[in-house]
Amino acid sequence: MSAKDFLPVKISGRQSVLRNRKAEIVPFNEMQIAAINAYVALLKLKNYSENTIKTYRNWFMFFLKCFHDRKPSQIRKEEILDLMISLHDNENWSATGQNQMINAIKFFYEQLLKRPREMYDLPRAQKPKQLPTVFSEKEVLSIIKATGNLKHKTILCLAYASGLRISEISKMKIRDIDSDRMVINIRQSKGKQDRIVMLSERLLLLLRTYFLEYKPKVWLFEGQTGGQYSIRSISKVMEQCKRKARVYKKGGIHALRHSFATHLLESGTDIMFIKELLGHQSLQTTMTYVHVSKKNISKIQSPFDKL
Repeated sequence: MSAKDFLPVKISGRQSVLRNRKAEIVPFNEMQIAAINAYVALLKLKNYSENTIKTYRNWFMFFLKCFHDRKPSQIRKEEILDLMISLHDNENWSATGQNQMINAIKFFYEQLLKRPREMYDLPRAQKPKQLPTVFSEKEVLSIIKATGNLKHKTILCLAYASGLRISEISKMKIRDIDSDRMVINIRQSKGKQDRIVMLSERLLLLLRTYFLEYKPKVWLFEGQTGGQYSIRSISKVMEQCKRKARVYKKGGIHALRHSFATHLLESGTDIMFIKELLGHQSLQTTMTYVHVSKKNISKIQSPFDKL
């Protein structure tokens, strides 16, 4: 079984992981199962997020499948590098995937087996520099108007008005809306961080109307049978509204977060405030929006206009 036999499949609808068609019929042995269980247990003890645990576990299991007949502790760094080189030309093998796999492998050897860090300092793939999708204010309005459902409209307005991640919308509870202080509390988001964002007055009026009609009990947005509204359902709402509004730019509901940040920057908001509102740990991440802002570019006259 060679690395070339591995084919791309979707995991959790978001991450592309390479898996062998034949690997499904090759079960993990007891040693590998024990390694996977110990691996996941350590991730949980170190308080990694559910998404990170899932990503690391999937890549670690994939790694074990690649060396299905080997004891994990005996796999050499050179063999791991050879594996990555052999997978590099696969159409679904991305810089992000390679870096995730490296992180997963390093966690096993360095954190679980306590091996020296420098022995597994593997080369990192350079991520292509891609700018985020930003909707114009007109496009945002068209997308919001495209829904005839109050709950769906409230979800989209919340995403844009506060620049929230889709997971933050799904996990938001009624008590997180603080109308006295006019803030929204974001609890234990990415990186296990809490933060607050402003509560728009117009959004508050919409939330009150929504609350009177739907009467949610715990979660701000609940499914038909109770419990929090799923991330997949929120994504579908955005897809449907974009289609109805005839907005053909790429990007899902996360593009509303990008638009929130970019529009704030273009209106003169200090980038340090935007960083705090978005919950970024690094200013470099927030600086991405400088490259998509039209604030300064729109002031430059094209030489074409002078012809």
